[in-house]
Amino acid sequence: MRLVIARCSVDYAGRLTAHLPSAPRLILVKADGSVSIHADDRAYKPLNWMSPPCTLKEDAASSDGTPGLWTVINKAGEKLIITMEEVLHDSSHELGVDPGLIKDGVEAHLQELLADRIETLGEGYTLIRREYMTAIGPVDILCRDAAGATVAVEIKRRGEIDGVEQLTRYLELLNRDPHLAPVRGVFAAQEIKPQARVLATDRGIDCHVLDYDALRGIEDDKLRLF
Repeated sequence: MRLVIARCSVDYAGRLTAHLPSAPRLILVKADGSVSIHADDRAYKPLNWMSPPCTLKEDAASSDGTPGLWTVINKAGEKLIITMEEVLHDSSHELGVDPGLIKDGVEAHLQELLADRIETLGEGYTLIRREYMTAIGPVDILCRDAAGATVAVEIKRRGEIDGVEQLTRYLELLNRDPHLAPVRGVFAAQEIKPQARVLATDRGIDCHVLDYDALRGIEDDKLRLF
């Protein structure tokens, strides 16, 4: 993990364009090659990022005062161009292999059961995989609906606003992948709070209430039959 604090401006050029004017920011370069730019007021959500696989080219500042330039390019040819006006800190740290998030026992079991009976979400659904890894963490379930469209599923025991926000971040990232896009979201929980449902609906995310006991019953019948 490389941590760089710098006064910089950032330009994204791809399917759309975006510009971040000059300001002090934190730049994270991870071992998987991803690059993300952070401010001090957005918790853990980056201002912009480039997901792996991508390449980083660094052009150092010149003696005539020309600022340094970082160019990050992904396999689709999209670019993240970071103009480094002043580097305040630059350090690298070896974090090793992370053991990953250990889910609440009920949530972990819900994920396992739903993946095994993915048609619970709708007729014709098929599983791509559980724990689909992204640059910002694993999506609980990635699947396809009856029309073949990609669906990302976030599973919670109790569905609240922070879970919808988490799924929104995954969708923003997944929809940058041309092999998956367009990707829509399903927020699945045993109980979904009204505020979370309103936010999900506003963002085009479907809500699905899971019956844990019914899913366990499906599992038990399957075990007895086979």
